[in-house]
Amino acid sequence: MGVQMTLDGSVHQEVQRNVRVSKASESYHESLEPFHFELEAVCPDTGARAGKLHTPHGIVPTPIFMPVGTQATVKGMMPRDLEEEVDAPIILSNTYHLFLRPGHKTVEALGGLHPFMNWPRAILTDSGGFQVFSLSELRKVREDGVEFRSHLNGDRHVFTPEGTVDVQLALGSDIMMVLDECTEYPASYERARSSMELTTRWARRAFDHYRGPRADLESAHALFPIVQGGMHGDLRVASAESLMELNAYGYAIGGLSVGEPRPESLAMVEVVAPMLPSNKPRYVMGVGLPEELPEYVARGVDMMDCVMPSRNARNGCLFTSEGRIVIKNAKHKEDGGPLDPKCSCYTCRNFSRAYLRHLFLAQEILFSTLGTIHNLRYYLDIMRRMRGSILDGTFPQFLAGMRLGANREA
Repeated sequence: MGVQMTLDGSVHQEVQRNVRVSKASESYHESLEPFHFELEAVCPDTGARAGKLHTPHGIVPTPIFMPVGTQATVKGMMPRDLEEEVDAPIILSNTYHLFLRPGHKTVEALGGLHPFMNWPRAILTDSGGFQVFSLSELRKVREDGVEFRSHLNGDRHVFTPEGTVDVQLALGSDIMMVLDECTEYPASYERARSSMELTTRWARRAFDHYRGPRADLESAHALFPIVQGGMHGDLRVASAESLMELNAYGYAIGGLSVGEPRPESLAMVEVVAPMLPSNKPRYVMGVGLPEELPEYVARGVDMMDCVMPSRNARNGCLFTSEGRIVIKNAKHKEDGGPLDPKCSCYTCRNFSRAYLRHLFLAQEILFSTLGTIHNLRYYLDIMRRMRGSILDGTFPQFLAGMRLGANREA
């Protein structure tokens, strides 16, 4: 018998829209001095943006890719290496998993995620919505929230828009996400519309709670709503227009990387991103491959995350300037060269492809660490080069080069 726990809780120009907000809503930004987005440069040909996201735990240069530390750890990585070797200014953790284990109250009692995992830089937590909605046989969606059974032991829980805000406040993340319904793919127009409207209602409830009963903590934690609408452009527009009324510190675009072809994903971002306020960060959730990162940035995206670099590393697929390397392949058995001659990460400075292949085939834990260090560094280096190209006005050339490399590998 389960135990029930309820939580009450192509040219893309920068387009600015006038959003009507009340004076009271504007006052929220005045009180949130630690959070602001400083837009430094916009590519006139594509709309790619470079900026600085100021948080209580440091400045995040954008565009940025966020390594995923689902359970308060990036698998295979020590925080020291994540900070010093990868130089990640922000990471992502998962509300669903941390709610189930060790529990948000435990993390709160130990000072929050930052001291708990000994991470001094910024943390973004998602609401757990994607994970809950992936439990298609174990959850029920209602107007008040979503009831689900733990994948660990079958216990019954309820996530509400207010409750997921409370959980994330207990975790102490710098940036929090509202509870949303991640629409499956494919979805009919009516299904996507109904799901999008539910997400909008949940977002309003989350913000009412965040700026009402929990307003005393607002100055240390930003809350982002999530644009939904499936693969229907007009629904995405309607979602974005409704959510902009919340005058949030940033906006996420969700419901992508759920099985749709990549061109459809990019098309939805192309519709939504230019609509969003130009002075707020834009976060596309759950993307993507190395060659896809500049495509999203070219459409005005500032923040991205994905488990791909760390998961692929553990499975022996490594991203390099020479293309993907499957390290178990026999051709690497006696290769004394570095994994990537153009990479200066700890792995590439110190170990050969032959040694990495040996570790992988021997199923040594060290391989996961070395592979993940490299893959994450490779992703973050792409973002750093991309940012530099936007600042110095050469992003179109950078984008062309990345596309050429992707076509060559294909």
